[in-house]
Amino acid sequence: MKLNTLQDLYVEQLHDLMDAEEQLEKALDKMSDKASYTELKNAFMEHREQTKGHAQRLEEIFENLGEKPKAQKCKGIRGIIDEGEDVAKASGDAASIDAGLIASAQRAEHYEIAAYGTVATYAEMLGRTQDVQLLRQTLEEEKETDRKLTSLAERLINVDAARAAGRERRVS
Repeated sequence: MKLNTLQDLYVEQLHDLMDAEEQLEKALDKMSDKASYTELKNAFMEHREQTKGHAQRLEEIFENLGEKPKAQKCKGIRGIIDEGEDVAKASGDAASIDAGLIASAQRAEHYEIAAYGTVATYAEMLGRTQDVQLLRQTLEEEKETDRKLTSLAERLINVDAARAAGRERRVS
């Protein structure tokens, strides 16, 4: 990889994001299958559909740049997904597993929020107004997903997981 300009870095980061979106689309299927709470399953599937839209926006940006939308291995999201897969393979209390799935999903969201915020700033500095709009739209959707997961955790899943912990303490 050769980075001589901010434009080079911008394109490199977009390729990285393309791979992140592709990896996350597959991971969200698995997480939805493992989730016990219907609301969580639905949240994962809704975000999976959004993720497809995020990839389409990236493809549009690549087209505007005259670049091929190839995915460059995103090692950061791979590690986050691997940790999430460990949670998905766990056995035990359903609420506790779902709380772990939310934690994994939020790690991925925070990664994407940082990445999309960065490339939106690069696009702005490079005068790529149309790209900025597309990237900020995705950024807002990632933030909204994070808020939804927080709400679901705080009002339902983490509460139930804490109750399970209370039951365990009384039994031991």
